[in-house]
Amino acid sequence: MRKCFLLLSFGLLTVAASGQRLLRPSDVYHLHAVKSPDVSPDGKWVTYTLTSPDSARDTYDDNIWMVPTEGGDAVQLTYSEEDESQSRFSPDNKYVSFLSGREKAKEKNQLWLLDRRGGEARQLTTFKAAIADYRWSPDAKKILFLIQDEDPKADTAKDKPAKPIVIDRYHFKEDINGYLQHFHTHLYVYDVETKKLDTLSTGKFDQSDAVWSPDGKHIAFTSNRTADPDRNLNTDIWIVEAKAHAKPRQLTTWVDFDRKPMWSPDGKHIAYLRSISPEWDTYDEAHLAIVPVSGGEPVLLTKTLDRPVTNPEWSKDGRSLFALIEDDRQRYVMEFDVATKQNTRRSAGDRSVTDVLPLTDSKSVVLMSETASPPELYVLEAGNFKKLTHHNDAFVKSHRFATAEGFTFKNKDGIEVGGILYRPDGAPKGKKLPLLLWIHGGPVAQDEYEFDMTTQMLAAKGYAVAAINYRGSNGKGYAFSRAIFGDWGNKEVVDLLAGVDYLIKTGVADPARLGIGGWSYGGILTDYTTATDSRFKAAASGAGSALQLSMYGTDQYVQQYEMELGVPWKNMDKWMKVSYPFLNIEKIKTPTLYMVGEKDFNVPAAGSEQMYQALRSLGVPTQMVIYPTQYHGLKVPSYWKDRYERYWKWFETYLK
Repeated sequence: MRKCFLLLSFGLLTVAASGQRLLRPSDVYHLHAVKSPDVSPDGKWVTYTLTSPDSARDTYDDNIWMVPTEGGDAVQLTYSEEDESQSRFSPDNKYVSFLSGREKAKEKNQLWLLDRRGGEARQLTTFKAAIADYRWSPDAKKILFLIQDEDPKADTAKDKPAKPIVIDRYHFKEDINGYLQHFHTHLYVYDVETKKLDTLSTGKFDQSDAVWSPDGKHIAFTSNRTADPDRNLNTDIWIVEAKAHAKPRQLTTWVDFDRKPMWSPDGKHIAYLRSISPEWDTYDEAHLAIVPVSGGEPVLLTKTLDRPVTNPEWSKDGRSLFALIEDDRQRYVMEFDVATKQNTRRSAGDRSVTDVLPLTDSKSVVLMSETASPPELYVLEAGNFKKLTHHNDAFVKSHRFATAEGFTFKNKDGIEVGGILYRPDGAPKGKKLPLLLWIHGGPVAQDEYEFDMTTQMLAAKGYAVAAINYRGSNGKGYAFSRAIFGDWGNKEVVDLLAGVDYLIKTGVADPARLGIGGWSYGGILTDYTTATDSRFKAAASGAGSALQLSMYGTDQYVQQYEMELGVPWKNMDKWMKVSYPFLNIEKIKTPTLYMVGEKDFNVPAAGSEQMYQALRSLGVPTQMVIYPTQYHGLKVPSYWKDRYERYWKWFETYLK
């Protein structure tokens, strides 16, 4: 007894001396999110949005900050309680602009200007509709706006009932956006001096990804202009003269998506992202392509890469392109030489880079995260990271985090599957631990070496947490991702269970204390897995579904359903097959906690309600938590705290 007491005392003294402790749910109020960087024209500064929790108002507050690229103190530029976002430097370097619904804007995003010489921000635009996105012209005299058509019903007096919502679209609902009517996003050019607004596009087509040509005479943008854009995933790159009602010219003609155009510095080429497959499917990856502005056959710079490409940016000299590559639990910067078609990896290691902005031909500003370090801005040069922002330093220094280690195993088909194991801080190797299988959503996503508050929070309670990139995930090639096409809940579950078996066999996991959970497709796979294997003692299914037939017409995925399964009235066998968790509900013995946002149109609450009702009818321990007014993702700090507390309590009840 005396020996145990001395060891315990020594442990407490060590923690006290280091000033570090394990995570707890209330730490959601201490974590900041750095995002949306923009580099000044002279390369000396970076603006960005900092999202911080406001415990008094129980909300998240977005403000604009700025930091020098050579290092130094970050400067906060905005302080209002309303959100500010999408900060950009004017090309003449005189202003920092941003979008906000503050004060006179009446909660509709308008453009505001901050003079870099000092003073308060002033509102530049007073449009009736909210601004979705914007870009300065190269001479700083004009601004390109993306604005969605205004809903005339939005002005209905508060003391009168709202007018009926009339629907006649094939794809008629989306999470957050709600029921979709014929309100489309169009291009406008605004003269800063005269305040004249010219309309560049009208009609039933949406425009996005709009960017100026280097000479300021043309605009490239993405649009789906097929007969019925709701019925396919096709988009093309278009070019239009920057004049009112000019006729756009179609630049690309690929059957599936072309998007994210980027003009070369000399204005002669456009780089963009093009799908690998000509079929319309959710599992597609993007090639990095280049096409002459005059037209012609595109050149694919990543034809043999077979990994998703995102965030393309031209180098300053136009000789190469930088982009991000998602590759087997890592996300890194790669440079592509336009002339030789060769590529060179510019960052390495078990980390995740989610933004890259070239400063010079050898230096870039990146947003980077590691498993025990939340995202911050860095300068990347010669493979080395120099930290620019330090918003989460105090949070990191005051906590002890789980250690993350990669592992691989073979599934029953002989295919290698990768995962990340989070070991609780201080957990001795060789001792079997209670294991939580935590499943990512998507499914076209991957668990990677980045900071994840949920897995860290679960590990802080003493669980080993396994994150496994099952078939359907990206980062292992197009065939690996598309392997589950029209066959949900089969190969994914095989891979997840093979990973659990591997961790049991290697002595990591206690086979008598297994838990499982996830959100979105992770919640869906939780239901699939517990209906397949009864070993799990507790489950947490967030924003999931199991009777997939009931989701047709109630969520936002009608295109995917009909592409992969066909319409239910002609393909009932397929729909019943992928609905097996509900139809085999009596096989589920696992106590399950269901969670969902009340207003979720991504995976509606009905998916959780049906499973909760069925398990309740069968007498299996279950509970359902509905977060009021929330969509697919939670936007209220106290709800995140509540979610973590309920995870802790539920798993502790049934696993410990």
